[in-house]
Amino acid sequence: MVSSSSDNGGTILLIGASRGLGYAMAAELLKKGWHVVGTVRGDARTALHDLAEQHEGQVEVEALDVTRPDQVAALRDRLGGRSFDMLFVNAGTANQDQHETIAEVSTEEFVRVMITNALSPMRVVEALQDLVCADGLIGIMSSGQGSVSNNEKGGHEVYRGSKAALNQFMRSYAARHAGEARALVLMAPGWIRTALGGLGAPFSIEESIPKVVDVLLAQQGKPGLHYLDREGRTVPW
Repeated sequence: MVSSSSDNGGTILLIGASRGLGYAMAAELLKKGWHVVGTVRGDARTALHDLAEQHEGQVEVEALDVTRPDQVAALRDRLGGRSFDMLFVNAGTANQDQHETIAEVSTEEFVRVMITNALSPMRVVEALQDLVCADGLIGIMSSGQGSVSNNEKGGHEVYRGSKAALNQFMRSYAARHAGEARALVLMAPGWIRTALGGLGAPFSIEESIPKVVDVLLAQQGKPGLHYLDREGRTVPW
């Protein structure tokens, strides 16, 4: 495969870059000279399209709904023959009533959250892993709430469970790929003010995402799976 890295940085395939954390990651990586191929869901114009116009030749926009295996396969076909330094999957949702317990959530809502937060990101990784160079990095946006040992106060039960499941699936993936040169990262960015995090979150995107990006860049060349926060600290499983 022929690398498509830019002269100043690398090339990232960023899944879920239309808004919020994903968009902010794209913008931050552009500042560092990276080339960004970012995905958006649906056909509507997004902030990523605006970013692509402002940075002609540095940003490409692809359509993808991560919950649709046919669309994941189609993206893989479209990008066949290219090589990326980094694949990062930023996909997540929460149940509408985050105060409900696992006993109260409807089956339909539970399945929706689990498919979006746990199953779909891993399907994307499995489908697109061969596009990542042998010594590249594969990362997924997890959450500190996915830590089992840190859960001492409860709350957000369905969301917590979905992220804990994601972490477990990624550990299984890492076990199957033990000994390979790729870095694998589960990122816990913290509670950030986004559409998902809400206005009550203590941290802004502007103060959090540069740290997230710096941690990911620092992990390049470090094989094995790491569960890290935005300061680069290890999060307990």
